[in-house]
Amino acid sequence: MRKALALSLFTIFLGGCASDPADRDISGTWINQVAIDAAAKGGPLREALQAYGPNLEWDVNTKAAQARYTNGFENADGRLLGEQSGTWKVDFYGSSASELKRDGSHLQQVRSDNEPEQRFDRAQIPVPEGAPIGASFERALYSAYLGGSWKIVSGEGEGNAVQFQADGQVSGLPGADRYGLCLAGDCASMSSDNDSMWLQLNGKGNDWIFVRKGKDLEIFRVVNTALADEMPALTPGERKWLLEKQ
Repeated sequence: MRKALALSLFTIFLGGCASDPADRDISGTWINQVAIDAAAKGGPLREALQAYGPNLEWDVNTKAAQARYTNGFENADGRLLGEQSGTWKVDFYGSSASELKRDGSHLQQVRSDNEPEQRFDRAQIPVPEGAPIGASFERALYSAYLGGSWKIVSGEGEGNAVQFQADGQVSGLPGADRYGLCLAGDCASMSSDNDSMWLQLNGKGNDWIFVRKGKDLEIFRVVNTALADEMPALTPGERKWLLEKQ
């Protein structure tokens, strides 16, 4: 009886040890779901990204000792230096370093002198093979923030049903077949505190400023208040559309 009990306990112990590496595994694509959930409440997009950023997506390959991330503007490629007590250090070739570890089903980016602590979830929406880093975050954000059916209640095409797809396609909005939301970088600098998007038709398009308030989405033409030799400074002009979430 004692032998059987000892064997049982030994088996449980081995089983627990065998599961530990999987529990600590950080390989895969991880997205900033916290920022997406905050944006999906229907408020300003940039506020949500700034509050829970700056990083939007991590892609980790422990076998190749590689890790990279994007903040929506810059992409950084790093080298995994190995695991110590469940924490992986990522070296960005001498310029900086980050630490990553599993926190249950989440990936935690440990707080550092340069960046705050952040949590990431495994990406669920598939992206095409070879898609650039950030594509998983972008598709999840587009689906959560603009997914579903919208109706034009004011503006050209009034009464149309509009759908913004996760892959950047849009239907029902006159003069546009694709769109893109500004997440960071030059487009954000140019539009100051305003949210902006890119709308195009047959490969040609323009910047637009938008305001999201709950179920309402206003889209404005842009006015550039900068001088010719200055960086563009985009502010809202005439409202082109008012859309309502159905």
